[in-house]
Amino acid sequence: MTIQAKSVTTLLEVFDMPRSIAFYRDQLGFEVVQTSHPGGDFSWALLRLDGGELMLNAAYDEGERPPEPDRGRLAAHGDTALFFQCPDLDAAYRHLRAKGVPVEEPVLREYGMMQLSLTDPDGFRLCFQWPATGATNGPG
Repeated sequence: MTIQAKSVTTLLEVFDMPRSIAFYRDQLGFEVVQTSHPGGDFSWALLRLDGGELMLNAAYDEGERPPEPDRGRLAAHGDTALFFQCPDLDAAYRHLRAKGVPVEEPVLREYGMMQLSLTDPDGFRLCFQWPATGATNGPG
């Protein structure tokens, strides 16, 4: 018998929850589905964009957050990347630019994927991607 898993949801620890919610909701278009404290300040949230889910959790308990993010912690976030399947990268690019997100145009990677890459406020890498039309080579 094997494990059955229908989906996976990523949890990211964030430095500033309101800033992260503003980024994911207001700039990327995620819906806030559930929070740890409905209607007020919260330290955890479940977000959804189409069929994908993402959880955000405050990295520090209330009253324990330092005034500035830990640079070492932020640098380590560069090792984490979330990949979203996005069939219309041009529309995603226009949306992000209209929302003021600093992002470069989609690029074709040598393994046949068109990719649009950016970084969230905590240094996590995000990549919206879709197979290039007519690509004959695959990943790897």
